[in-house]
Amino acid sequence: MNAVVRTLSTRVVEVGRSIVFRTRGHVHGPVVRMVSPSDVGQMIKPFVFLDLVDTQDAIGQKGFGWHPHSGIATLTLLMDGKVHYAESTDHEGTMKAGDIEWMSAGRGVWHSGFGVPPIKAFQLWVALPAERELAPAFSHHLSVDEIPSDGPARVLLGRSGEAVSPINAPSGINYFAVKLKAGQRWTYQPPHGYRVGWIAVMDGRLHTPEPVEKGELAVFDHSDAAIEFEAAVDVRFVLGTAIPHPHDLHLGYYSVHTSNAALIEGEREITRIGHELRARGVLR
Repeated sequence: MNAVVRTLSTRVVEVGRSIVFRTRGHVHGPVVRMVSPSDVGQMIKPFVFLDLVDTQDAIGQKGFGWHPHSGIATLTLLMDGKVHYAESTDHEGTMKAGDIEWMSAGRGVWHSGFGVPPIKAFQLWVALPAERELAPAFSHHLSVDEIPSDGPARVLLGRSGEAVSPINAPSGINYFAVKLKAGQRWTYQPPHGYRVGWIAVMDGRLHTPEPVEKGELAVFDHSDAAIEFEAAVDVRFVLGTAIPHPHDLHLGYYSVHTSNAALIEGEREITRIGHELRARGVLR
């Protein structure tokens, strides 16, 4: 599987992938909820949640308070700005533009974060497979210089060509941050069986072959055919492809699991951690 960049003079390759769904999500101030486990997440699981954050016009410090997760992993991609985060595992850090942070919640974790605008970011949730959904929580922060690239794609999770993400994510998931200049073309061939595919555009506009604009999420038909992109203007977007998640989603308020029994166990653990954080004075 190799990504290729081509100029406008290059012959267009026919590809068999079409857009079957698109959305601009639901706006909550500077945050756009593009995917939730109860709606679009059912179409593109294991990708079950996506927030687009754009505080370009916001004033003052922005963030989210302490809250829990279980059964999922989060991948935060900071495209512009600076954000500080902290987790109940005692892991904390500061993200700069281009950095990513993977937090595998497993059986349970709490986290919080804040930043000073302007901030542009995507936060993705991935539904964990049964063998990981009750495992101990862990995190992995990669600076922009530690993220491998294949052509215009930075490989956040999985692999493209010889570029392999160092993050210990579940198998069968690829997630890339892509930047194309106006007029640039890029063809991506997913591995065999990676039938889930979608994109979300942070800035600019592209054709694939239908136009997809800033602030839109587009879902491709279930196949592993190649996807071709052409930038109408300079564009930044994320692309997710994966082997379909084989389980029904069992949903809690902050949790996603493969079974009701696992959901009960995860919610029990995040309640326990919450009591511990209150005893330490972290939560009030």
